[in-house]
Amino acid sequence: MEKETYIHNIFSAIARRYDFLNTLLSMGCDRSWRKFTARVSEVAPGNSVLDVCTGTGELALAYADAMGNGKPVIGTDFCFEMLAIGKEKVEKQKRTHDLVAVEADTLQLPFADDTFDIVSVGFGIRNVAKLERGIREMARVAVKGGRVVILEFTQPSAPVFSNLHFFYFKRLLPVIGNLISRNKDDAYGYLPESVMQFPNCEQLKAVMEGCGLANVRYYQKTLGIVAIHVGRKT
Repeated sequence: MEKETYIHNIFSAIARRYDFLNTLLSMGCDRSWRKFTARVSEVAPGNSVLDVCTGTGELALAYADAMGNGKPVIGTDFCFEMLAIGKEKVEKQKRTHDLVAVEADTLQLPFADDTFDIVSVGFGIRNVAKLERGIREMARVAVKGGRVVILEFTQPSAPVFSNLHFFYFKRLLPVIGNLISRNKDDAYGYLPESVMQFPNCEQLKAVMEGCGLANVRYYQKTLGIVAIHVGRKT
């Protein structure tokens, strides 16, 4: 099965419980990670923001909150079921003015070159079949001087914490996630495996630079289990 099809099937199956499990399994840290991501992106009122692999729109909404001017963030995802849950959420929260959802593949975004001040992705770029192509596509639609921002899980390096984290991440998290999501395809077993195979912070920084982004910097949060990379389009 091709990666795109596999990922689409996984996220279609867990869409209904996705937000709840993100908060539960991150012990509530996911919200602060998104808020921090918007802040270090230097987002400002009036900016145009695109959030790819947006899922249910949580990072997009964090950007809308940070701008605070009612300008909508565009969120794209190739999984209709995730977008549908996001649409239900913003309707219940009376926030339909904050998010415009578009069904689209990150490898082929339906936007012109040099369109957005910020192009972000939260916990989604490791699921893109071709990492460099996805980052190049994000950079393509960013304006000159615009920011490409990646919030993603990474591998902590501190020995003692690293051992504890990997026990939770590889043994407990899949059991809890699959049980609550009622997923029979080991969706939450895929999560730790995908993180283990993903570039570390320095490697991802090099990939972003190889995609033409400059001044790439990264911030590690919560003892290094997540990192936020920010690069500028030259």
